Amino acid sequence: MSMSERSTAYLKHRKLNEIVEAVLIDDISREEVAQAQKSWEPTFASPGAKAQHSHWDWNDKYQLVVKAPLAFRIFGLEADKQIQGLMLVLTTGKFCNVEEHKGKPLIYIDYLATAPWNSADVVAEPVYSGVGKVLLRVACQLSDEEGFKGRIGLHSLPQAESWYRDVCLMTDLGEDKTYNNLRYFEMTPEQATRFTKG
Repeated sequence: MSMSERSTAYLKHRKLNEIVEAVLIDDISREEVAQAQKSWEPTFASPGAKAQHSHWDWNDKYQLVVKAPLAFRIFGLEADKQIQGLMLVLTTGKFCNVEEHKGKPLIYIDYLATAPWNSADVVAEPVYSGVGKVLLRVACQLSDEEGFKGRIGLHSLPQAESWYRDVCLMTDLGEDKTYNNLRYFEMTPEQATRFTKG
């Protein structure tokens, strides 16, 4: 496992209405993932919380990186000394379904989550916005670095469908009967260029 690399990213602090610096962590450590899981759980368990990804166990997901470090990459986003978001991607073995790019390789986002205190499905006043966009842009950039020209794909939980379709402007390829009937989305090179520059 390589040492984690850190670079600067930016999030919006909603209450302050300010853009603040965050740290993007490439190959986030097992300890940092465990700390994130531990810090997220109480907010997910609070009364009224309705996040569909609250049951995800990131310690379990980290095991995929341990078992197949060349296939899986894990990223974290830190601000205010807390992990604000996590993303696990698969870099090999997945291919486009969008007609004009059919069969070409893409980066597959296995899991992407924002911390519960940033989600309107969990708290009345979310703290940071932009976590998902930063991580999605990272996936596009990784796709570019791999020679996949920004192509990415993912299955969305129902709560996030409109975000991927209407905010990120990904292509909605409908329900996938082979994957719990979750809707499958892809981003083409053209969409990735617009998204990363937007």
